Amino acid sequence: MTSEPVARRIVLTHAGREGFTDMTRTILAKLGYPILTPEEFESRSEQRGFVEPALRIVDERHLADVPEDAYPSLPIIVLSGRHGVTGADPRIVGAVRRPAGMHELYRLIQDVLEETPRTTPRTPTHLQAQCTWDGKEWSGTILSLSESGCLIRSTEPQMLGARFRIRFSMPPLGSLDLDADVAYQLIPELGLVFNSTQPAERAMIAEFIRRTLTAD
Repeated sequence: MTSEPVARRIVLTHAGREGFTDMTRTILAKLGYPILTPEEFESRSEQRGFVEPALRIVDERHLADVPEDAYPSLPIIVLSGRHGVTGADPRIVGAVRRPAGMHELYRLIQDVLEETPRTTPRTPTHLQAQCTWDGKEWSGTILSLSESGCLIRSTEPQMLGARFRIRFSMPPLGSLDLDADVAYQLIPELGLVFNSTQPAERAMIAEFIRRTLTAD
């Protein structure tokens, strides 16, 4: 096992493309949440045997257009103005201001659909890393990366809770040198959590993830 599988959860949208920021739908699809219009869903489900959708994203101006006879129990995320929404409709579980950005939608979708939600997206990678601690040095390969940590295949075994420095490059953005703790094992890999990262470092990782997810 080299990385965590991407579970695909189909999201129906009742909102125009102007309801989303640039590349939001593209990135979320690569993270496992394809956002489809009802027409796109019906067409693709016939071709690929899609499972039932898991969620709706609805522009507040089109709430009345949501059919009551098709998947009536689906939770709804509303694309709204700055005032948000009320809880009058029990299907509505949250709201994001139009145009909806990837990060805001990702966090809300995770909270609604996943038992163990993530706050930041991660992407598969194959980045070489150098690790050091207490005069020792070893190498590893980062197999997936998020702003908060990574999954690494290490050439040296490490105990849970161990802390060391990890340095890796994210072309063309540059390199990072961070403190990391071993938080879990996903045999034979190790799950690391980055410590005391600065805003500029998190922003660099976020930009690398964005570029990776939008690359052809």
